[in-house]
Amino acid sequence: MKKFIVVLLFIPLALLITQCHRNVKTQKNMSSVTQTTLDSTINQLVAKYGAPQKEKITKGVTQAAALWIKTDGKDADFKNFCLQNYLGDNKSLDQLFQRLLVNFEVINGRFNQVTLDLKRPLHLDEGEMIPIDDVFGAYDPFSHLNDDFFTNKIAFTTILNFPFYTLKEKIELSSNWDRKQWAYARLGDLYTSRVPADVLQKFSDATTGADTYISGYNICMGNLVDDKNQTYFPKEMKLISHWGLRDELKSNYQGEKGLEKQKMIYQVMLRIISQEIPDSVINNPAVQWNPYSNKVTKNAKEINNAAEPDTRYENMLGIFKALQGIDKYNPQYPTYIQRKFEQEMEIPQAEVEKLFIDFISKPEVKQVAKLISSRLKRNLEPFDIWYDGFKPRSTISQEELDAKVQAKYKSTTDFKNDLSNILVKLQWTKEKADYITSKVVVDPARGSGHAWGTMMKGDVSHLRTRVPAGGWNYKGYNIACHEFGHNVEQTLSMYDVDYYSMAGVPNTAFTEALAFIFQKRDLDLLGIKNDDPNKEYYQTIDNFWSCYEIMGVSLVDMNTWKWLYEHPKATKEELKAAVIANAKDVWNKYYADVFGVKDCPILAIYSHMIDSPLYLSAYPVGQLIQFQIERYIKDKNFANEIMRIYTYGRAIPEVWMKHAVGAGISIDPMIKATDEALQKVSK
Repeated sequence: MKKFIVVLLFIPLALLITQCHRNVKTQKNMSSVTQTTLDSTINQLVAKYGAPQKEKITKGVTQAAALWIKTDGKDADFKNFCLQNYLGDNKSLDQLFQRLLVNFEVINGRFNQVTLDLKRPLHLDEGEMIPIDDVFGAYDPFSHLNDDFFTNKIAFTTILNFPFYTLKEKIELSSNWDRKQWAYARLGDLYTSRVPADVLQKFSDATTGADTYISGYNICMGNLVDDKNQTYFPKEMKLISHWGLRDELKSNYQGEKGLEKQKMIYQVMLRIISQEIPDSVINNPAVQWNPYSNKVTKNAKEINNAAEPDTRYENMLGIFKALQGIDKYNPQYPTYIQRKFEQEMEIPQAEVEKLFIDFISKPEVKQVAKLISSRLKRNLEPFDIWYDGFKPRSTISQEELDAKVQAKYKSTTDFKNDLSNILVKLQWTKEKADYITSKVVVDPARGSGHAWGTMMKGDVSHLRTRVPAGGWNYKGYNIACHEFGHNVEQTLSMYDVDYYSMAGVPNTAFTEALAFIFQKRDLDLLGIKNDDPNKEYYQTIDNFWSCYEIMGVSLVDMNTWKWLYEHPKATKEELKAAVIANAKDVWNKYYADVFGVKDCPILAIYSHMIDSPLYLSAYPVGQLIQFQIERYIKDKNFANEIMRIYTYGRAIPEVWMKHAVGAGISIDPMIKATDEALQKVSK
C-alpha cells in the first residue's frame, strides 16, 4: 500500500532511486578517462570482435568510462580492464549473465531480509519502541553496495557487457527483443550512477524518520468533542492519519450521526494540514480535544494547546534535502522528479500530469457529482471526494461488517490460514493456491499496513495490516485484501518469471492495480453477495470518482516537488505554506465548481506526501491499469489471466500493457464505461 513494495524490483530500493540516464557529453565531464584512451579501447575491441558488435562495445566502454574515477586506476588500467573483461562470444556472455543473476539474487535477498528484520520494531505492533529501534531501522545494508561493487569492479564488468538503454531505445527496440535480450537490458539499468554510501545513508535516515513519524501519528477518536462537549466515536478508537481517518469518514455514509462524524473528521484533517493541531493530542489518550475550537482539556480543565511545530513539513523537507545530496550524482536527470518518473516509472512526469488533468477535467465529473448529491439528498461537502456509496458495502453498517469479519477471523493467524481458500474462490487450483500462500506471512502492523516483498526465491513476502486492541475489524480486513493482492503479484513476479533481472513489474502502479483488483472483491470473499443488476455500473462510477479524488492529490504532490526544486533553500514554514497553496490551487481549478467551495486544502492530507515522495501517482495510474485489466479478463478465467499477466515480469509499461490487454495505459476505457454507467443508473 505504500513505498515498501518498491523493493520487489530487481534493483534495490537505494539503487533504484539513485540511477539515472546519461549522455556521452555528461559522461566525459565526470570521467577520469581521456577521450584518446576511450577511442583506443573501443577500436581495439571492435577489431577483435568485429563491426557487428561496434554499437554494443561503444555503449559498454563509454558507459563504464563515465563512472571510472581516479581511484579506480589510470587510463592504462581502464583500457586493460575493458580488453580483459569484455566478452564477445555468446557462451561466455551467457555464463556471466547467469552468474550475475544468481549472485545478485543472493545479495539482494539477504540484504532485504536484514532490512526487514531491523525495521520490525518500527513496522510491527509487537510492543513498545525504544530509541535504538529508530537507529537500527534507519540502517541501510544496501547503502555501501554500490561503492563496494565499483571498487571490486563487479559494477564495471556488468556495465561493460550489459550496457544501459534509454527508455526511448527500449521502446524502439522492444519489438525485436526476445526475453533474454530484455533480461540483458535490465541488467544494464543497474549501474548508471555512482552515489557514495554516506549520501544513500542520509536518505535512508530521512525516510525512516518520516516513516516513524507517520506510523505513530494517531488520533484518539473517543476523546474528540464538539462545541456541546459531545463525543461521537468509541472510547478506544485510535485512527492513524490519514488512512484511518479517511476510512472512518468513508464508513459513516451509513449509520447514526454519520454526517456529524464526517464533519468532525474533516475538521481534524484541516488542523493536521495547517499544523494547528495541538501537539499534545497526537497519540495521546489522556486529553480531550475540540477540533472546532482547538481547545484541549485534561480532567475537565483547559490546558495549553501549543500547535505541532510544523513537524509534518519538517520531515518532508528532510527527505528533499537528502535527495538534493543524491541529485549531483545524476547529471542527466538531476532532480528526483525526473528520476521518479522517467527512470523508475518509465513514464515522463509531463505525460502523467496530462493524463490526470485530462481525466479530472472531463464533463463526467459534474454528472457523477450530481448523482452523489441526489443520493445524499444534500449539497456536496469537500470530504465527499471520498464518497463511498457506490460500493456494495455502503448499504451495510460498519458494525455489521465488523461482526462479519470478527466471526470469520479472530486474528491475523486465521486470515493467514484462509489465504489459500481465498485464492481457490478466485479460481486458482488448490495446488497453486497453496503454492502461492506458502510464500506469504501475515503480520500485525504498527502503521496502516503495507506489503513487503521478497527479493529472492526461497524467501516470503509479508502482509502487514493493523489490528486494533478490540480485535480485527472490517477496515483491517479490507486493507489486508489489498495487501494480499500485492503479495500475489510479489510471489508470481518473483518465483514464476523466467529471469531474475526481469522479476517484478514495470513500476509500482502495476502492483497497485492487482491490489485494487483483490480489494474490490473483499465482500465476495466474506460471502456477502450483491445481486443488484446495476452493480457493475456502480462499480465503474466508483472507480471513476476514486480516480478523480486521487489524481488531484497526486497533482498537489507533483506541484509541491516542483516548488521545492524552485525554492531549494525553503524553510519548513515556507514549505507548509506552499503545500497548502498548491492544494487550494488544484482544488480551485478542478474541484471548486463541482463542490461549490473554494480554497479547500483537503487534497494535502495524504501521509504519502510526507514519507513516500511522489508515490501517489502510482495509485491513479494503477486504477487505470486495474480497470483495463478487469475489462479484459471479465469473461475469462480470473486466476489463469492473472498468472499470465503477472508472470511477464518487468518490461517497460507500454510493452507490459500490450501483453496484458493489447493496448497502452489510457483514460478512455474508464471514461467510456462511466458514460454508459451514468446512462443506465439514471434511468
